[in-house]
Amino acid sequence: MEAAEMFFLIEYDRSRGTIVELREFDAASRQLAEDARLDLELELNRQGVDHEVVILDAPSLEALRHTHSRYFESVVDLVQGSPQVQAWFAETSKLPLEHER
Repeated sequence: MEAAEMFFLIEYDRSRGTIVELREFDAASRQLAEDARLDLELELNRQGVDHEVVILDAPSLEALRHTHSRYFESVVDLVQGSPQVQAWFAETSKLPLEHER
C-alpha cells in the first residue's frame, strides 16, 4: 500500500540558497496549503521580499529531500555532487595556470 501524499509549503531564499520556512500538510489539507501559499506570497510581496514559494507533494519529507534536493543542500553540496562539475574541475585543473604559460 502506497503512503498518502503530503504537501510541503516551502519558502526559499534563492540568494542565500536556504529554506526560510517549511510547513507540512496532510493529504486532506491541500486547500489549506494553497491558502497558506497565497497568504505567504502576498505578505512577501507587500514586504518587497523576493523569495520562491512552492507547494510540493511527496509521500514524506525524506522523499521530498531526495526528489528536490536543491532546496535542502547548499550550493557547494550540489556542485560537489555533480558528475559534470567534477569532470569539468578535473579537466580544468590539468590546464597550465596563466603564469605557467
